[in-house]
Order: sequence, then structure tokens, then C-alpha cells
Amino acid sequence: MTAQRLYLTGDPAADALLAGDPNALLLGMVLDQQIPMEKAFSGPAVIAQRMGGLDVRAIAAADPEVFKEICARPPAVHRFPGSMSARVQSVCQVLVEQYDGDAANLWADVSSGRELLGRIAALPGFGAQKAGIFLALLGKQYGVTPDGWREAAGAWGEDGSRRSVADVTDGESLAQVRATKKAVKAAAKAAATK
Repeated sequence: MTAQRLYLTGDPAADALLAGDPNALLLGMVLDQQIPMEKAFSGPAVIAQRMGGLDVRAIAAADPEVFKEICARPPAVHRFPGSMSARVQSVCQVLVEQYDGDAANLWADVSSGRELLGRIAALPGFGAQKAGIFLALLGKQYGVTPDGWREAAGAWGEDGSRRSVADVTDGESLAQVRATKKAVKAAAKAAATK
């Protein structure tokens, strides 16, 4: 399954890659950490441009220093190109070893949202929150809806929520997600100072 259309980067070509290639979508989620969402999800298109296509087998097999240089070349794929290039490479290695090099195989044969959440959470760099958000993104925008997916995704899976990348479908929803994140951070900061 793929998405009809995604609005995650502001770049139609990068969004088309994400919509049509499950590997790109997964790698965008890997990069979605400590940088703006648009930058993170543009990363797979930048890697594809620099490597002549997005080939997880080539990434998995690449010399780590060479792949790090590919990611660090200006403009860098991530603000932490060393650690994030290693993380991308680790996820690609898992895809090759366990899922025949295709992220779609993560969800191809699952029987429940809980099972899919477990598979996502087992990937390098995917904690509970990131796994829940990615499951919600798959369900809300990619058509991957095994039984119980919303419940497994937790708050991220709620219909009509504006909490994460899973809920971004246009400029307005992006602004709403950013406002929600800002409010959550402000509340956490206020709670910490009490």
C-alpha cells in the first residue's frame, strides 16, 4: 500500500517519493528527530539524489564513513549527520535482513495493530512514541489499518487529532500540529517549574 498524496515536506517531488515508496517514508520517520519535520522527511529524497536512487540494500551495505559523508555533504540530511547516518544504515540493515529490503513487509502480514507496533518499536531508534506516531501515520495516511491500529497507536491514532506528522495533510493542519506541540511543551515546562 502507498498513499495517494502526502504533504510532509513542502516539496512535491520529495512528498511523491514518500507517498510511493514505503522505504522512503520509514527513513523519513527515522530522521524525524530534533529537526523540523519538513527537513526530516526531505532526507530520503536527498539521499536518493546523492546515491542515484533510494536503495536500502545499497545503504545497508555502504561503508559507514562513505554513507556518513553522503549524509553530511551540504546541505546535510540532518543536523547530526554522523549519528543519524548510522541510524538510517542500521534500519536499512534490519530491512534487508528481516524484511527482504522492503518496509512494506513490516505490515504486509500483520494480524493486528499491536503486532505492527511491536515490529516498528523493534527498529533501531524507534521508542514507544516514535513507533506510535509512525503507526498512526501508516493508518491515517498510508492505508495500513490492521485490526486495532488506532488503539495500538494510542493518542497518536485518535481520529481528528492534531498531534504529530500523522495528522499533517496541508498547511493548515501543519500549523495546528505545531500549535499543539508548542502548547504541550509549554505545559511541560510550566509543570517542571512548580
